[in-house]
Amino acid sequence: MRIKKVINNNILCVIDEKGNEMIVAGKGLGFGRKVAQFVDPAQVEKVYRMEDKTGQRRLRELVEQIPIEHLDLTEAMIAEIKAAIHQPLNESLLITLADHISFAIQRKAQGIEFKNPLAGSILCYYPTEYQLGQRCLAMVKERFGVELSPDEAAFIALHIVNAELNTDMSEMYDITRLIEGVIQVVEYYYRDRGAFDRESLTFHRFVVHLRYFAQRLFQGKLMTDSADESEAAFRALIARNCKEHYKCAQCVADYIEKTWHQTLSQEELIYLTIHLKRVAGDLQEIDS
Repeated sequence: MRIKKVINNNILCVIDEKGNEMIVAGKGLGFGRKVAQFVDPAQVEKVYRMEDKTGQRRLRELVEQIPIEHLDLTEAMIAEIKAAIHQPLNESLLITLADHISFAIQRKAQGIEFKNPLAGSILCYYPTEYQLGQRCLAMVKERFGVELSPDEAAFIALHIVNAELNTDMSEMYDITRLIEGVIQVVEYYYRDRGAFDRESLTFHRFVVHLRYFAQRLFQGKLMTDSADESEAAFRALIARNCKEHYKCAQCVADYIEKTWHQTLSQEELIYLTIHLKRVAGDLQEIDS
């Protein structure tokens, strides 16, 4: 490994034999060292590397700005997150979460705390990620003795969901707001049947559907209607046999058009209708 940049006495940016850039850390690793010198691998205690070149540049910039201990803690957090969420996570989570955690710790020292207006919605719609956010707060307290605001668990949850869906944070806020709006429309439509059991598997499945629906909407990838006659006949059959739920789906489509200025295809309406039928079935069970 050859030194590309000396970040501080303990951290170097290096290039390996294949030309890949990485961040390496070790006690005294950078002391008295210069660019282009070789590094003894035996002195390296930690290695951080992004597959994406843009991500690697951002990682290098980040380690120049935050304590390496914050990056180490974030790496431990992500290990716990991956153990609980069995699906691929965007590698940029290390950067975005470390940046957030470090900034939150700094703000706490200055007596500044941010409120998350979507905290209640995040707890409801992303319960697993929210619980992981709480675990991350506990790890901050265990490692540094810093007790962050409970609202930080919601911010961390969004970072995790963002890594699951490969979106950015601004889009995640829009996705959460859209889910909240759709749930309000649906709850009002079925108001005579009772309340949703927000801890039920059916409700969770509905929220997951809305997550991916919202992602498609904001990324301009909504499903379009196929010209295939058999598929068109299937859509017509669902609309005819599930009239009440199809009407609810149309109410959701009206909300989407008025609020987000997007028109839903029949394909999207039918998928929504099927999920609405399931979640409405839960409402019937609650009332019985």
